Amino acid sequence: MGKPSMLTLPSRICEVSLEGPFSRNQHVERERALAVDKLVQSSFFNPLGLESGPYRLKLALVDGQLRLNIATHNRVQLANHYLSLSPLWRLLKHYVLTCENYYETMPRASRTELETIEIDRRALHNDAAEWLRNQLATKVIVDGNTACLLFTLIYVSLMRNAPVG
Repeated sequence: MGKPSMLTLPSRICEVSLEGPFSRNQHVERERALAVDKLVQSSFFNPLGLESGPYRLKLALVDGQLRLNIATHNRVQLANHYLSLSPLWRLLKHYVLTCENYYETMPRASRTELETIEIDRRALHNDAAEWLRNQLATKVIVDGNTACLLFTLIYVSLMRNAPVG
């Protein structure tokens, strides 16, 4: 028996979308595009108690919560899971400031300065992804890579919904 193709793997995401407006920030939209592509190419996403996938996932920020709308690849609605982001706000704010610092510093900073900021950014990102993975564990099992990419999409959603000013 041959190895299953990506199209038939039951515990993966086949489509990801974000609710809300697009950002005018090219860095944010680039992050979104890369995260979505990577999730579709390689993810481990196993909603507990639901029929097997692959799954379509729609993410939205709703009243300080992350909403995960999960459907089959045939668009049959399976579940809406909500996750409070309140415990993550401090880390998210620090992550946003670190990313802004990186993009503002990029044109004039030395390679060493950028690498230092990137190490800090990556550590914050990994901490947030691990928190997300643990919080989702009672609803959806994800691997570390999938959790990192989902956190990127939370960041993108937050930046898309930030007031312009």
